[in-house]
Amino acid sequence: MAEQVRAIRTRQAILNAAAKVFDERGYQAATISEILTVAGVTKGALYFHFQSKEDLAQGVLTAQNEDLLLPERAAKLQEVVDAVMLHTHRLKTNPMVRAGVRLSLDVNAVGLDRSSPFRNWVDKFTDLLEQAQAQGELLPHVIPAETADVITGAYGGVQSMSQALTEHQDLGQRVSALLRHLMPSVAQPPVLASLHLGEDRPAVVYNEARRLAREQAGEEASG
Repeated sequence: MAEQVRAIRTRQAILNAAAKVFDERGYQAATISEILTVAGVTKGALYFHFQSKEDLAQGVLTAQNEDLLLPERAAKLQEVVDAVMLHTHRLKTNPMVRAGVRLSLDVNAVGLDRSSPFRNWVDKFTDLLEQAQAQGELLPHVIPAETADVITGAYGGVQSMSQALTEHQDLGQRVSALLRHLMPSVAQPPVLASLHLGEDRPAVVYNEARRLAREQAGEEASG
């Protein structure tokens, strides 16, 4: 058991180091030796968990959304909004998320499969939008898969623009503006009126998600 715990901690330390280096230097400029130095582990320990730099980058892309759950809402369109808001807060505060976003948007990351984060977002939004449609929340013309694709692409563009202009300092403002423009073309008027789209929403959803995670951890420990 102790060895298993140590292996998990080593793997996480390597991922954290890789996220830091990828975030600071980008995929092409990052080196295994630099990641080893930041992680403080041996080459053998790194290669036990990850086969290559590409494998490390895929690990970061996968890890960016593993540790928090989205609170459920009566209105599924609010869950769509909150998924964006939660990711927005974490992008500004979590190095793993920031590195994952940089990798997914890095056109110079030759040889790296950057498609999975986009596909995951589209799948998540499609599922929520189909639930919203079943509950009568969407305007008649809305096609869930198409709208999911538009939201994902628009959000990716806003992230990229905010990073280039302000290092994500104005991301909350830009995301709020994006959703205020998109939701009227998607939501039935009564649902639209109920949606929380303000710039303070990312922190609110993040705090709720953390509380939910703590409650679930407590239930698992007591069980």
